Amino acid sequence: MDLAVKDIRRHLGKFVATIAGVAMLLTIVLVMNGIYQGNIADGVWLIENTSTDLWVVERGRGGPFNESSRMPLDAYKSVAATPGVAAASPLVVYSAQRDLGGRSQQFTIVGYDVFGGLGGPGRIASGRAIEAPHYELVADGKLGLALGDMVPLGTHAYRVVGITRGAVDSGGNPLVYLSLPDAQEVQYQQDNRALVAARAANLKRLEAAGYSGEQANRLLPLLAVSGDTVNAVLVKLAPGADATATAQHIGDWLYFNVYTAQQERSLMLEGRLSKMSAVLGLFRALLVIVSIVIIALIIYVLTIEKIRSIATLKLIGASNWVIVRLILEQSLALTLASFALAYGLRELIAPGFPRTLMFVPAETTATFVVMLMGGVVASLMAIWHALRTPPQLALGG
Repeated sequence: MDLAVKDIRRHLGKFVATIAGVAMLLTIVLVMNGIYQGNIADGVWLIENTSTDLWVVERGRGGPFNESSRMPLDAYKSVAATPGVAAASPLVVYSAQRDLGGRSQQFTIVGYDVFGGLGGPGRIASGRAIEAPHYELVADGKLGLALGDMVPLGTHAYRVVGITRGAVDSGGNPLVYLSLPDAQEVQYQQDNRALVAARAANLKRLEAAGYSGEQANRLLPLLAVSGDTVNAVLVKLAPGADATATAQHIGDWLYFNVYTAQQERSLMLEGRLSKMSAVLGLFRALLVIVSIVIIALIIYVLTIEKIRSIATLKLIGASNWVIVRLILEQSLALTLASFALAYGLRELIAPGFPRTLMFVPAETTATFVVMLMGGVVASLMAIWHALRTPPQLALGG
């Protein structure tokens, strides 16, 4: 007779309720694992999915993601003329928040050279890439847009010609791809009333500085905000070119900062993502510890509830192994059933979760092993107490 199974059947409702409670806690642990890895995956998605060998940014900057970077638009031509460079393309990246699909949404705009340049969407789930120089865009599916939708950005409307899946920035916000001129226009173009007000203010400043009306009108364009800047230049190396030597040449002669794709990834992991990863990692460790402690307390309480039954077993001559087996089997059954239910709940939660959840099989396995070992260790306290129980307790002593 298996006493553990017999006891579980006798108190089935309580045991099932206990499994459900522990499973919910373990679900949080598994989801936190996914959030931790998803935070990293989101943070480096754009870097890993941009087909480039080198990132060229403004001198002294850790851009274009950790820090803003401003470069002249024509900088890519000088980079393209560098020995070892097969192609160089300008790139614009910035965050925006607009009303899309009937609600305010935050996203990141990526502007690139749509005619053979680098930095465009690599994986389009439906539709096509941008083929026109103006008024077309490719958006990620998280924005809720459909092919053919007209999206107002600035003073123009842009037609959705392609939909991506999982294209996000470091904050998990979806990406919107535009042609380079369109992205610059959306970033710098002001409302007509704002332009009139800015022109009047600049004219007044020039006249106060002693310029005549004619001179002030000629100088006004110099005070206007220029959109002829980019955030980075993407470089594709020629076959056989040495990345380190090419980067050194660009840095020395063109006075820019140059990072390889791996260095750009490291900048992101050690910069913007570092504190968030540390916080998520700490919470994950605390949740695992709390889960093991709760399982230990539950096993202990279940043992205390049947302490007289254990004393009776001792009184009739049952060996210590029978008692140890009873507690261990219930502990393992509780841990295994709770983890299985938690795994199922995780799969139900993942599709509708607002952030990317990245589940690594090795990490899930490690969590399972830790929780299983924790369940075994947790039962030791209950076993210790049960083995110290005197047989006289069965008689009320």
